[in-house]
Amino acid sequence: MSTAVTGNDPPGAPPPADRPEPSRDVPVSDQRISVVICAYTEERWDDVLAAVHSVENQRVAPLEVILVVDHNRPLYERLCAALPDVHVAENRNERGLSGGKNTGVALAHGSVIAFLDDDAVAEAEWLHWLGAGYTHPEVMGVGGLTLPRWETGRPRWFPEEFDWVVGCTFTGRQPGVVRNLLGGNASFRREAFDVAGGFVNGLGRSTRSRRPLGCEETEFCIRVRQRRPDGVFLFEDRAVIWHRAPAARERFSYFRSRCYAEGLSKAVVSRSVGAADALSAERTYAAVTLRRGVTTGIGQALRGDRAGLARAGAITVGLCATTAGYVVGTVQSRSPRRGKAADG
Repeated sequence: MSTAVTGNDPPGAPPPADRPEPSRDVPVSDQRISVVICAYTEERWDDVLAAVHSVENQRVAPLEVILVVDHNRPLYERLCAALPDVHVAENRNERGLSGGKNTGVALAHGSVIAFLDDDAVAEAEWLHWLGAGYTHPEVMGVGGLTLPRWETGRPRWFPEEFDWVVGCTFTGRQPGVVRNLLGGNASFRREAFDVAGGFVNGLGRSTRSRRPLGCEETEFCIRVRQRRPDGVFLFEDRAVIWHRAPAARERFSYFRSRCYAEGLSKAVVSRSVGAADALSAERTYAAVTLRRGVTTGIGQALRGDRAGLARAGAITVGLCATTAGYVVGTVQSRSPRRGKAADG
């Protein structure tokens, strides 16, 4: 099993021959884009304001900005006062990121719904390039490139193959058709939610869990494809956002914990959509990209870069931790009831 939490096809993998290749020089399609941002804590106050302002300053203006607050009344009231031109709403569903996203989808009026993390800022062309991807009716979603904003700088031991640990795009991603999108920088046609319902409760971040769970967008994209086999998802590397990587996430203990939590999440995804689809890209990613990363790290160490050996070791630990989480999650999930997708 792979640690590629974004669940995208392995770097360099060709898109299926019967699906359209995205054009690299297309005009923006005529899309009305609603942007949904989910917030939950006052500790990210400045981050939330920066995220909203980055959307308001897009070259292609959004139809609306919907800011969903996750069961935090003081934060909701404070944001309502601070952002009078933004639709601030309370999460109407179960506590957690999936419930917040489903609330945003239900409130949105756009033909396309884009999601931005509350601790990320979008470059001015972000919506332009997301919208440009919808030139084919088969395209169900378009995601962009997420780059890290390290608080103190990238740790030398931290491998780029694991940038997903801090919510960013892992190294080697190529523009084109992918299995699924990264949730903090993604957009979907409204039709995708009509076809597959909403995000599954029990996946995605939640204040009720200390573990940094995820994969709600992975499960959703796979479910869309199962119900709409001709649908495709595109990765557009010109739709750029910058995701904050705080000092706490620069620690090896967080790295290991996040990998383990990803394994737990993948077990839930496998139960929901089947292991074959849930792990299809991950197996190749582990066998090709991670193996190459280990080899590269060792080679760098032999050439005098001692941190290369540390990066190779981190890749190995990350893969083992994710696999362990998957095994534990699979055993634990045999009896608990299954999470259900909200219909909006």
